[in-house]
Amino acid sequence: MSVLELLAVSPGLFIGTSLVLGLAIGSFLNVVIYRLPVMLERQWRAQCEELVDEGAVRALPLAGAPAFNLVTPRSQCPSCHAPIAAWQNIPLLSWAILRGRCGNCRAQISLRYPLIEALTGLLSAIVAWQFGSGWPALAALVLTWFLIALTFIDIDHQLLPDNLTMPLTWLGLALSLWGTQSPAISIPVDPRSSLIGAMAGYVSLWSVYHLFRLITGKEGMGYGDFKLFAALGAWLGWQMLIPLILLASSVGAVVGIALLTFQGRGRSTPIPFGPFLAGAGWFMLLFGRQLVGRYFSLVHT
Repeated sequence: MSVLELLAVSPGLFIGTSLVLGLAIGSFLNVVIYRLPVMLERQWRAQCEELVDEGAVRALPLAGAPAFNLVTPRSQCPSCHAPIAAWQNIPLLSWAILRGRCGNCRAQISLRYPLIEALTGLLSAIVAWQFGSGWPALAALVLTWFLIALTFIDIDHQLLPDNLTMPLTWLGLALSLWGTQSPAISIPVDPRSSLIGAMAGYVSLWSVYHLFRLITGKEGMGYGDFKLFAALGAWLGWQMLIPLILLASSVGAVVGIALLTFQGRGRSTPIPFGPFLAGAGWFMLLFGRQLVGRYFSLVHT
């Protein structure tokens, strides 16, 4: 019996494998969350160099800078810059063994790193439990990992990078070529639902953005939100857009009110909307088809 056949006949093994895989992916997502915004900033500054005079170009520190991407350089301690050994990079376990400190200088390592690993592992296991073995489960795992990375980048930088949202949109559209109308499988959807979902997702938030700016003179959200909503529409279909945006807006409003009340934040303090879109999208990925189906069954009775 092959490994794939064994995973197919053993749900517990598939869920456990997804958990372990999710922990490993979570470790990589920590790299993406930290490095991708830095990479984008360097790219933007490099592009600005082309628009300034020669003297200003020599003054910019990025000229001749060493490579910095998702692979190079090796992960290192932010305090002493000592390279992190392979055994120190085992998800959750290494952090626990080192007691949350650098193995070289004993500087504190943020609890956020193992938390993101644990979150990715947990959500991956839930997806495996909900979808069972099969390629739709793999697609749902990929969407989950993208949403985790986008969530934390937006929290840190109020940025939803095109490097993630655009491939996510195209991947959802491509997967729709193998989509079905089965009520038991939420993804991939059929091509028509995916294409309309991508277009309607982008245009709807784009229209709200410009209407809000026209009325108030302020910008209520960024273009990254439009693109993420379009990506979710491509993955989940246009039928999920209204319940998705209602859920994201409702949770966002509650969190915003809580921040204003308990943390004393001003009304002008920006709150990223991407995490709420991502969270609502993940919820609809797992339970949206059942909820919408139940709603329509009640309406027609």
